[in-house]
Amino acid sequence: MQEHALLNPSVGKDMQEKAAAEREFSSIFETYYKRVFNYIYYRVCCRYAAEDLTSQVFEKAMLKIDSYKKALSPFAVWLLAIARNVVNDHFRNQKKHRLFSLDTIQELVSNKKDPEGIVIQGETNDTLLKALHTLDAKERHLVALKFGGNLKNTEIAVLLDMSESNVGVSLYRTMKKLRNEMEERDSHEQRKYGK
Repeated sequence: MQEHALLNPSVGKDMQEKAAAEREFSSIFETYYKRVFNYIYYRVCCRYAAEDLTSQVFEKAMLKIDSYKKALSPFAVWLLAIARNVVNDHFRNQKKHRLFSLDTIQELVSNKKDPEGIVIQGETNDTLLKALHTLDAKERHLVALKFGGNLKNTEIAVLLDMSESNVGVSLYRTMKKLRNEMEERDSHEQRKYGK
């Protein structure tokens, strides 16, 4: 192969360009993986599904990297727009195929250290997940972009075609609603168990 590359310099150059592109995409993956994963996890509430969907996002991003235009939006916003579309497709497919997910059960059982920690973490996660499910789709999406995707309000505004102040107000109201819901659930649990 090296002889062929030496005889035909364009082959060697193509190999170098491919290697450079792979290194560049590896850097992108390492930089953005956690943000994309967290965003998706906030939306789907299942680690295994989030891992699968995150890999789909990076696969699509790799295939469409040439379509990214820096002048239109920051790279993180472009990547999270792909993530949003992958999650929306996932939910559409889920509606078509309503199946019980064993991944969710496996996630609850695995990665636990001690019985007390399991109970405390389970109660907290359960309360948060129930409270998140009281939000409408737009509110959950905002929370996922802000805390899962770790985007700034200006980036969310670009992605959702909203004004920055509208994003801030919507997030404030959503977080207030979420806090009230969690406090109400906590209060209900305390009354229920006489604490």
